[in-house]
Order: sequence, then structure tokens, then C-alpha cells
Amino acid sequence: MRRGTFIAGGFALAGGAMVVQALPPLAARAAASDVVDVSLTATPLTFAPFPGISFQGLAYNGSIPGPLLRIRYGQRLRARYVNRTGEPSTIHWHGMILPNAMDGVPDVTQVPVADSGAFVYEYTPDPPGTRWYHSHAGHQTLLGLFGMIVVEDPRDERADQDIALVFHDVPKPASVEAALAGTSTAPMVDPLGSPELLAMSPDDRMGDEIAYAAHCINGASYPKASPIVVQVGQRVRLRILNANVTQTRYVRLAGHVLRVTHADGNPLAQPVNVEALRVGVAERYDAWVEFTKPGAWLLQGLSADPMAFEQAVVVHTPGMEHATPQGSPSALEGVRYFTYELAGLAQAVGAWPAGGRIDVSRSYVLGGGQWASDRWTMNGSAWPNTEKIAVRRGDRVEVRFTNKTDMHHPMHLHGHVFEIVEINGHALRHPLFKDTSLVDPNGGTMTWRFSATSPAGRWLLHCHNDIHMMDGMMTEVDYA
Repeated sequence: MRRGTFIAGGFALAGGAMVVQALPPLAARAAASDVVDVSLTATPLTFAPFPGISFQGLAYNGSIPGPLLRIRYGQRLRARYVNRTGEPSTIHWHGMILPNAMDGVPDVTQVPVADSGAFVYEYTPDPPGTRWYHSHAGHQTLLGLFGMIVVEDPRDERADQDIALVFHDVPKPASVEAALAGTSTAPMVDPLGSPELLAMSPDDRMGDEIAYAAHCINGASYPKASPIVVQVGQRVRLRILNANVTQTRYVRLAGHVLRVTHADGNPLAQPVNVEALRVGVAERYDAWVEFTKPGAWLLQGLSADPMAFEQAVVVHTPGMEHATPQGSPSALEGVRYFTYELAGLAQAVGAWPAGGRIDVSRSYVLGGGQWASDRWTMNGSAWPNTEKIAVRRGDRVEVRFTNKTDMHHPMHLHGHVFEIVEINGHALRHPLFKDTSLVDPNGGTMTWRFSATSPAGRWLLHCHNDIHMMDGMMTEVDYA
């Protein structure tokens, strides 16, 4: 058996930050290997993405985000994890269908890795696409234990440049504990015109918001972030991950249209052209951009936060490195941004596909989150007392959510890819294949369907907003 070496391309270390670079083609030796060996060590890190900001975080291999992992579809990944965080830890391989014992959930799929201990994760990554990895223990993702993994699909069209972009943020620690108690006074900072702000009534008291001290792309804040240099005529693929644990991100490249081809690493039925991406917590999108003229532009996260300018990187053609980059307004009024309905071609009320058998059906009402409450619920109960979904191999499963809260919930299912077939009573002509999806607030509904064909075990289903998950919005799919 041939064994490859650790493959980490696309980012370069620069004092604990990650420098944006295009992903070069995998070396012939690495692409031909049967097994890719990876070493990930988690340690404390003093993180300084912006002048005057110093954050005591955690890092894989000395950087936030962790190294970009790349593997060819069909190769086997062997990842040796060494935990030096000072507390128990695991790695969850988000978006992967893999043996349950490799899923990385403390006390559900594995005994957590003790401090100074080690564990080997070994599996064949599936399906291909833009995925990510992160800790599933306590606040460790919030502190910096996350990174992107790209499983390269040989069927994909070739790009002139393939660029990985991890959007993430530095929390203010005091606001985290307040958010868990439902007493945070941190404001919402979603852009004007966003669904998040439109869902709020004037007298809403949020209580669950985390305040952030800095906003980053690949470990650096503007203007420290290194630029992306493109050539006129190039077609560039952007792989975008929102690693923020509580907030949706809106991403825009000034003066350009984004052609979206993949959601959570899975191909769309047909590409969608938009001006901005709406990226929920833990979601990923692949978007293509064509550069037709010289210039300099900002690729940025749109937000009402006064520090929103930090979450940006300059994209420029040769000779334009000193030009003032063109930016975008922070509001969304009149902006065509990505939605599930747009990508799935939403149809008439009540018309979602009824064909085919459904063996298991479960409905959940998402609730809780009142001011000064530390409970976010599913059907009135909090984890571990939530209703589980029992399945047998081969079952066809339907899960329907009704969100009674005033917050969007990014619901995530481990170990499966589901189809979104209905949103707010509207069918999707083209169901979307995803592993995480935002359920609309104030009575919004969403219906998933998936096949119980993953390896046997206990697979979590939870809100990927860390505050909501830790306060109870979690259940599981259990194979008999």
C-alpha cells in the first residue's frame, strides 16, 4: 500500500495567520497515494488578527484556522490527533459520511481524547466537495479549532485558480457566558434588509447574541489580509466557509456576479447567478467569478457592525495593487443574494413531491430562547431528553421543522446528506442536497428527506448555532 504525506495546500503560515493562496494541483505522488497521513495537534495560541486585538484561543498546528486539508476522492484519510488543549477534545468531520466511531462527538460516538492524549481518525472521505473539520467539545470551535477540508472531485470543471476562504470571528469571552444564560446585551449586526433583521419585532430582547472583537478571513483582518492576485480572463473558484458559530454571513465581491455551483460541497441541479452569498453557520458554498477587466475590488462580509470592514480581502489584477479597491454597500436592499428557494426553483404552496415511500416521519417544533432562559428546545424538550428518530437500514426518512422562535436555526445532520424538499409550504422543483440548512423563524417550516444508508450508530441532529446547541436544541438519528 502506498502512503502519502500530509497534504496541506492553499494556505501558508504567517505568524499564526493563514495567507490566502490559490490551491495548486495535487502533486502526482500525493494524488496517486492510497492513504493520506495527516497530523493535527491542538494547542493554546495567542491570536492577534488586528492591531490591538489579542485573543487567547486554541489552534490546530499553530494556526487559526487550522491547515487546509486536501484529498482526492477515493483516497483514505488517516488523521492522528494530539490534544494539548488542557481539556478533553475531539474532531468532528463535518459533512462526511463515515463510520460512526469516526464522527467525533464526545460521549456519543467516542470517548473524548484526554489532554496529552491522541486518537487516530481513519476513513475514506465521502462525498466529495468542500467540507470542514472542527472540535465538538465545549467552546473549542469558538476558540479556533476549525479548518477546511477539500475532497477533490475528478468530475469538477477546472478553474484557473481555486481559492479557499474561511470567514471567522474573534469572540468577546464575557458575552459567551451571558449568551448561554440568555442575558447577553450584544446587538444583532446583520446587514439592513437581511431576513435576520426583518424577522425581529421592535420589542425583541435577544439574549443569545455573542459579541465579536474582530472579524477575519483565513486568520487575518483587513488590511492585514494578503491580497488575491488574478489575471484578466481568469475563471476563479471560491470555496467559502462560514465558521462563525452564531451568525449568518453575507459575502459579496464588488462589481462581480457569483455563479454558485455547490452548496455544502454538493452540486446544485443548475448554477445560480447572484450578487451576494447568504452563508449560514457551518454552511459552505462554491462560487465562480470571471474577471474581464483590470481593477481592484473588495471581497467582504457585509454587516452592520462598525468593524465589518475588517472582514475583507483585496482582489486585484497585476499592476493594480496600489489602487483603491471598489467596495460594496453594507445593506442588502436591491441585492440579489443566494436563497434556497432561488436555487431550488420554489413552486406553489403544498406541492412538494409526494412520490416514493416514507418509512419514518418525524416533526419537530423548534422553541425556547426566551430572555434569561438557558433552554432551546425541540418539541418542548432539551437534550438529552429530546425525541430521537429510530431508523432501520434502507428506511426513507422525512423530517419536518416548524420554527416558533424569532431566530433562524442552522440545523445540521451528522453522517448524512439530506434533501430540502419544502420551505414555508413551497416545494422545491430541484431539491437541494445539504448537511446544514437555515430554518426560517416565526412559524417558518422546512422539510428534509434522506435515506438511512449511512453506517450504523448514533448520528446527531442539532442546531449549529453553538449557543442553541449547548442549551439543548439537539436530538439524534439512531440506527436499530
